[in-house]
Amino acid sequence: MSHYPYPMLHKPNMIWSKQTEQTIDLKVHEWIETIGDTEVDWSPYDVTILGVPLSKSSISTSAASENPDAMRQAWKSFGTYNLNENIDLAALKAVDLGDVKQHVTDIASSHQNIEEAMAAIRSHHPHTLPITMGGDHSITAMLVKGWKKTHPEETIGILQIDSHFDLRDLKIFGPANGTPIRNIIESGTVKGEHIHTIGLHGFFNAKELKDVADQNGIRYTTMKQARKEGIQQVIAHALEQLNQQVDTIYLTVDMDVLDIVHGPGTPAAAPGGMYTEELFDAVQLAGEHPKVKAMDIVCLDPRKDIAQITVKNAVHTMLSFLTGYCKRRNKG
Repeated sequence: MSHYPYPMLHKPNMIWSKQTEQTIDLKVHEWIETIGDTEVDWSPYDVTILGVPLSKSSISTSAASENPDAMRQAWKSFGTYNLNENIDLAALKAVDLGDVKQHVTDIASSHQNIEEAMAAIRSHHPHTLPITMGGDHSITAMLVKGWKKTHPEETIGILQIDSHFDLRDLKIFGPANGTPIRNIIESGTVKGEHIHTIGLHGFFNAKELKDVADQNGIRYTTMKQARKEGIQQVIAHALEQLNQQVDTIYLTVDMDVLDIVHGPGTPAAAPGGMYTEELFDAVQLAGEHPKVKAMDIVCLDPRKDIAQITVKNAVHTMLSFLTGYCKRRNKG
């Protein structure tokens, strides 16, 4: 038994008490536990959920900082049972650790807290699967660095589902939402050839950034290519290539990968993107892979959303990933 070991976090400000002792037909908010002030037995938990309410580092105007609580509100309308797969997520024990503390103006300080939060999760509860609700995409670089800090011997690969390369110049933009992939490459955290980006499309990536991707050996699949080949085949191929090269695969999902019809609540919402069922299939397949050990969901602005379309899609994405994780455990 131990106390809450995360001084860099705020405990969740949404705490529900279960209205029933039943373990089936639960709503997600009845299933995901929160931490109070009492001592905790951390050993039973399978999944640790983290919020990162940061959007000051976004290049475009964004209220992505409001997404963690928006997802918490939205998941009350979801059950734990997935009819499509006949799997109940209640077989897992999940805990919401709360939100990483953010400085009002100091982005570097906020980023440091994010890195320390992931390092702490891996130190205190290394048996759990961390899922992070962002926040803009700059947080991914810090989360991956936090993982690397506690697992320096591991080779890390990135499976990025995104409309953008996220390879903008750090010297110009700093550690922003358009630079996380370049950040982890230039910091030596992840090699370019260990990165796969899927979902790039249309008129939203500069030729210069494609050149940077090619120079660094990044593998990428456009949305048009992915749809032609089949999203499951593309994801499976990327996972197999990474499986041969790395010890750990980190999954990052930028919600602007969705077509604007399916994801209006993103700062870079655009036509020509992924459909919801394609995204759900992609993350479920990733969740099934034994080397996929963490994921984040980023770049969702609830203020821009319409009828909670994007927020609910984000919750569904998280639950689809966990469905894959359940299937993985069932195979084991």
